Amino acid sequence: MPIHGPDVVLNEPAYIHETAQIYGKVRLEKGSSIWINVAIRAENYEIVVGEYTNIQDFSMLHIGAQTGTYIGSHCSITHHCTIHGCTIGDNCLIGIGATVMDGCVVGENSIIGGAAFLKEGTVIPPNSIVVGSPAKPIKTVNNYVRNRLNAYLYYRNALAYRQGQYRDWDQPEAVKAIGEEIARLTAELKALEAAGNSPGNSSGG
Repeated sequence: MPIHGPDVVLNEPAYIHETAQIYGKVRLEKGSSIWINVAIRAENYEIVVGEYTNIQDFSMLHIGAQTGTYIGSHCSITHHCTIHGCTIGDNCLIGIGATVMDGCVVGENSIIGGAAFLKEGTVIPPNSIVVGSPAKPIKTVNNYVRNRLNAYLYYRNALAYRQGQYRDWDQPEAVKAIGEEIARLTAELKALEAAGNSPGNSSGG
């Protein structure tokens, strides 16, 4: 496992691919997964990858000039993303090829569209769908279910890859489990909304 130096902390991540390169003060929380050819460097400040969050193939995480990088739980940082000295809330999905720069804050349950560019200091409210360069919110939607589901898929995949199984999503039991997870997440969101604790306090849906 190509992890270098004494500052990397592993709090029970689900999977780290052998091609990943991780240096400096980095913390990977329970259930997180780091995929093929990911680069993570923290020469100062720190990088934290939250619980059940996946960092997908060819993505790069680095600290900013004056800021660390903090990614919440149940997030998906999809292929070829650049995450640089920013804060990403829980249950977010960062689309393929997106760039999130120094000092940005992405509110929980948001989706950042593919190839979006969030310039320095951009603040995205919770429950946003964001596109463009420079990126701006175009819609308010509570993306809790779809984003948590994507994170769940990658958590399942991480456990399968750890066992040398590379076709988990094609298995009948996986299809059944995914359906059950959608139902569970939908019920969970409805219960939170009924209690006035909807993630991100959004009325969108």
